[in-house]
Amino acid sequence: MAGLLVYAAFVRTAAGQRWENAVWAGRAQDESLAALHRADRVLDHITLMSLAGAVAVVVLIGAVRRCHAATAAAVGVVGCSLVLSEVLKRLVLGRPDLVGASPRLLDNSFPSGHTAIAMSVVFGLALVVPYRLRAAAVGVCAVWASFVGAYTVAAGWHRPSDVIGADLLVLAVTCGCASVLARFGGVRAASGRRHRAGALLVTGPLMFVALTGLGTGGILLAGAVSGAVPAWSAPGVAYTAGHALAAGAGAATSLVWLGLLRRCEVCAH
Repeated sequence: MAGLLVYAAFVRTAAGQRWENAVWAGRAQDESLAALHRADRVLDHITLMSLAGAVAVVVLIGAVRRCHAATAAAVGVVGCSLVLSEVLKRLVLGRPDLVGASPRLLDNSFPSGHTAIAMSVVFGLALVVPYRLRAAAVGVCAVWASFVGAYTVAAGWHRPSDVIGADLLVLAVTCGCASVLARFGGVRAASGRRHRAGALLVTGPLMFVALTGLGTGGILLAGAVSGAVPAWSAPGVAYTAGHALAAGAGAATSLVWLGLLRRCEVCAH
């Protein structure tokens, strides 16, 4: 539902389209070629081979722990997220031209497939790693996945709403898979204690990215939409807001997933 609200607000309204077009205009004006090259280089590594390798790591962890049902659920998260993102983008969620934009701005890109791949691997990993190591493993990987979403905006591959929509899609898919797993007894109360100081040390950067990204991006977006600060509608500021929102949304969604799994051990043999 939240993903559909993002789609409705940013894709199906003239105001949303104007703002995201300004994000792309700001990105085009950005003269930081080094940053653009870095973004392209990161995204170029997200291929079918890299996805297969990441899934293989998830499967290996699950196999070592003999958590077969959880492993199947983790693979299902990746597969369903990728398929749904492509189906929604290509067949279901169109992008009408509400503002008379140039042809290069009319391609539909909601939700982001690259973001869905990165986030689904991280969320699937949370289903197979031990409870005591979950915050550390997911925290580190989620920071990377959050910046993958931001890089798609920096590279001009996706709009901010595409990234946020993909984050929410993966969260919904993962919750669905986890609920099926729980129905068959694959989720139980965690036994033992985890290292809270270590977990906070790892998830701290994730919290920082979430608060900074959503805070900065939200303030700039609110100023642009309300017209209270006209300068914030400028392409350069819009690009900064979109970039920040993309990173913050990924980090925040990851924290939500970690929160939902709090004190839960996920493993069914």
